[in-house]
Amino acid sequence: MDFNNYNLHDRTCKFIELNHFSEPTKIQEKVIPLALKGKDIIGKSQTGTGKTHAFLIPIFNEIDTEKDQVQAIITAPTRELALQIYNKALDMQKVDRTIRIKLITGGTDKTKMSSQLRKQPHIVIGTPGRMRDLFLDDQSLMLQNADVLVIDEADMTLEYGFLEDIDQICSRMKKVQMMSFSATIPEQLKLFLKKYMVRPETVEILDDKKFKPRIEHILIPCRHYSYEDKLLDLLPTFNPYLCLIFANTRTECASAANRLREAGYGVIELHGDLSSRERRSAMKDLVNLKEKYIVASDIAARGIDIDGVSHVISLGFPKELDFYVHRSGRTGRAGKEGICFALYKDSDEPSIKQLQIKGIHFEHMKIVGRQLVDMKPIFYKRKRNDDLLEKEVSKIVNNKKLKVKPGYKKKRKIQVEKLKKKAKRSMVQTEIKKQAKEKAKARQRAKRGEE
Repeated sequence: MDFNNYNLHDRTCKFIELNHFSEPTKIQEKVIPLALKGKDIIGKSQTGTGKTHAFLIPIFNEIDTEKDQVQAIITAPTRELALQIYNKALDMQKVDRTIRIKLITGGTDKTKMSSQLRKQPHIVIGTPGRMRDLFLDDQSLMLQNADVLVIDEADMTLEYGFLEDIDQICSRMKKVQMMSFSATIPEQLKLFLKKYMVRPETVEILDDKKFKPRIEHILIPCRHYSYEDKLLDLLPTFNPYLCLIFANTRTECASAANRLREAGYGVIELHGDLSSRERRSAMKDLVNLKEKYIVASDIAARGIDIDGVSHVISLGFPKELDFYVHRSGRTGRAGKEGICFALYKDSDEPSIKQLQIKGIHFEHMKIVGRQLVDMKPIFYKRKRNDDLLEKEVSKIVNNKKLKVKPGYKKKRKIQVEKLKKKAKRSMVQTEIKKQAKEKAKARQRAKRGEE
């Protein structure tokens, strides 16, 4: 199968050539012919499978530049995602200068944006809230006659509460072809799509071998160090093409980015606490690959397609374990190999076990000097210690010779707590001694190397 099978216009073929596409991806192969027939589409696919061009190609093919009206609307839940789609769509203007494409997002002056809409664009790309404002409140953006509406990252749009804005836009539109794309289809999203779609075609891409990641998952124990301290130990052990570092909250992102800058690393920061100007600057730096290290939150990075990620680092595990899968899937694209490091503490053990049940195989390594060396899984060692502790606790709890006196339960509880504290102290002391030995050996090796 190639793009010639779709009977596309010459300018669309030039747009495809400009992007150096030789053959359609699985999602493009299924979506493009359905979109050209005007079908409503529910697409389920991960980021990085060619999804954006699956809807951009048929939209470009059907735009009539002689009509001075909005013909296609593309919504995204964040400014970063909207900007990414917009940058890809701008290639259309390299082929046809008469086509007008407008980016409509928050964070910019609404009055100025409204004044720029005296001549309506052919394609509008942006966030639902700002589109709704300009369409319904200012009445400067005329969306009612558009033929196509694309909701990209629809599950995320639902999660952010933006479906209501899209609902208000759709309710004032005439008949429109709707295409929805997301990684998951929650129940609330199904209800919304049912309201506006007519006999939709569902396209689900579970596995595209061309894009299937080849990832090595490596666990690095933090022990008594913070994630940031261990991160600074880890970075000198490899030289990435592009390294994506994930933290679980905006605050943790900002803190990790600051620590890296203090240590002399160039960093691109991407999370919800950035100002509009900082976010635009970060996206520009991403496109230009200005720095090798990107520190991001799951929400800010979700859906953004960053090319060339060789390494991913997770500072702990997210509450939603699917986010870990999304994190690791940013590397090893298109048949290339990638490495995903996960820095973990004792509290992360349940998450690790759950991911192992899901089929993720972890290698266990530790940092010695400036090198990574294999180690035995730390949980197995602890399990043996835990078994010994459980036996001691069991002796106290199940001691039948103990005479039952008033307050015996309280006394037994105190005995058990003392035993646990003693075991924990012993484990910490053993670990401190072990780390001291490892550091001493590393210093000796370094000294021998200097000599």
